[in-house]
Amino acid sequence: MAHERLRQAENRSLNASARLALPVQCTLEHGVHDLNKTCDVIVLGAGAAGMMAAATAGQRGRRVVLIDHATKLAEKIRISGGGRCNFTNLNVRPECYLSQNPHFCKSALRQYTQHDFIALVESYGLGWHEKTLGQLFCDQHSGAIIDMLKAECERGLVTWRMGTAVAGVRHEGGQFIVEAGEEVWQAEALIVATGGLSIPQIGATGIGYDIARQFGLNLIETAPALVPLQLPPESLLAEISGVALEDTIASSGKTRFREASLVTHRGLSGPAILQISSFWQPGGEIVLDLAPECDLDEFFATASRDAHVGNVLGELLPRRFIDAWLDEEMRTRPLKQLSPKQVSALKEKLRRWVLRPSGSAGYKKAEVTRGGVDTQALDSKTMMAKAVPGLYFVGEVVDVTGWLGGYNFQWAWSSGHVAGLNA
Repeated sequence: MAHERLRQAENRSLNASARLALPVQCTLEHGVHDLNKTCDVIVLGAGAAGMMAAATAGQRGRRVVLIDHATKLAEKIRISGGGRCNFTNLNVRPECYLSQNPHFCKSALRQYTQHDFIALVESYGLGWHEKTLGQLFCDQHSGAIIDMLKAECERGLVTWRMGTAVAGVRHEGGQFIVEAGEEVWQAEALIVATGGLSIPQIGATGIGYDIARQFGLNLIETAPALVPLQLPPESLLAEISGVALEDTIASSGKTRFREASLVTHRGLSGPAILQISSFWQPGGEIVLDLAPECDLDEFFATASRDAHVGNVLGELLPRRFIDAWLDEEMRTRPLKQLSPKQVSALKEKLRRWVLRPSGSAGYKKAEVTRGGVDTQALDSKTMMAKAVPGLYFVGEVVDVTGWLGGYNFQWAWSSGHVAGLNA
């Protein structure tokens, strides 16, 4: 049977360069036929990790059903990268991931690399371009990446059930039984790719965590990650919302990110802030270096002594920011009137602007969820739960959180591929 299904899949595959020139053949089924269904692998969640897992398992000859409660496919891919999908990063390495077990992601990232996904993108005739810091974006649009993954699932003869809510999951007689809509599916393997809690407005739920608890797996506490940070009202920055600080270093503890920051009406955002938010803990501080390229000793030594402090700093920072950041008395003083101690304090303030956020913007604005299924409960080589043979967890639902810039999509591709190979 497996050999026959592989033969069928090969017969239905298209020439790589022409695949996206034709309509994708897979149908997103909503109709109900027989109420009791049997397959080899059930995948819950038709996002990045779920489609990769389903396509990989299907192309091995496994009979796969892909179930998702959403009616629209892979909305997180669709909205990513401003509609261009930042689908991976050239610099992917284990050090770019946050987890209670920082070594866990190594095996999956080694088994399916960023270069493997780039090769898949190119095999479909899709172009890509690098922006900053190794971030790769699709030349076409994010929908092209979705169409590519749908086509890969079609190659694996995957059965689709979109707009189908899961009412229950159980394990009996070596089979996973999933009540989905009006059907009951059973299979020897279940892959949970339901994502985290981020962006609930496009359908995020905590069902993956519920399934993990049901089967006795430990969870690492979840929190919004890659998320704007809020500041107390007394910070006085709300009046300059929209001001960009093009070159900053945000740090929390020993972790540092050098990118742009953005003042918002409630606090701070921008790449540097989103990056550091994954490491920030409630009640903790973040520190911004506002002039990382500048030798401040030389800068102040060569600045006009007669110029007002505000005008001097205007060479480093936006004027609107300076007006909110420094009080008027300091801004309007000639530099020559500052004592050496005051100049030293100003340098320190530029180098170390210490902030204590009052919170984050929450899951609604978070790009991903930190925490999730404890990696100690999973086999890093297969993504299978050690205590529950046949049960797999992949993607964002797992306690592996990547940096901003395509790292989380790569984790989805890598972990989904590994589970699909083994389910």
